[in-house]
Amino acid sequence: MAINKKQMPTTDAIRAELKRENYKLRYKQVIKSTVYALIIVAAIAVLIATLVLPVVQITGTSMEPSLVEGDIVVLIKTDRLKRGDLCAFSYSNKTLIKRVIGTPGDYIDIKSDGTVYVNGAAIEEPYLITKALGDCDIDFPYQVPENQYFLMGDQRDTSIDSRNSVIGCVTDDQMIGKILFRVWPLSKLSFVK
Repeated sequence: MAINKKQMPTTDAIRAELKRENYKLRYKQVIKSTVYALIIVAAIAVLIATLVLPVVQITGTSMEPSLVEGDIVVLIKTDRLKRGDLCAFSYSNKTLIKRVIGTPGDYIDIKSDGTVYVNGAAIEEPYLITKALGDCDIDFPYQVPENQYFLMGDQRDTSIDSRNSVIGCVTDDQMIGKILFRVWPLSKLSFVK
């Protein structure tokens, strides 16, 4: 059988083909490892966002002027809430944002002009535009039960909160976390108080 030398590839052609195949193999490996890395980073981000630093978008007007509809805030999971902290909690498959007014064991009293007393002393509330008694169907003075918090919105005349038996005091189990900072809109990027 006669071999046609024109059909035989040269060593240079074989080397070039091997180089091209090696490049394809390396390219596929880089793409594959990049995709795996992105999946791992996304999974870690989801875990952190779910377990440690949840992110919530504000809906409604009950926290104006402190937080307005559309703001996006980052929370931190904690059981160390104190008076004045903004927090998120679960209620009827919704996430609500309110301010801690009373901690377990505190006595809350709200006068008809909207002045709030905790353990007999009027509290300073510089975050309010106007004071109001609002939608209230509980009797004062009211003692906050153990493992529960008395929460109120900053828009006192329209907020439905712990002053109403529909929501009442919020238990530790309902708490999602304390609001740490606002991330959106970028022009208002700041820690929230």
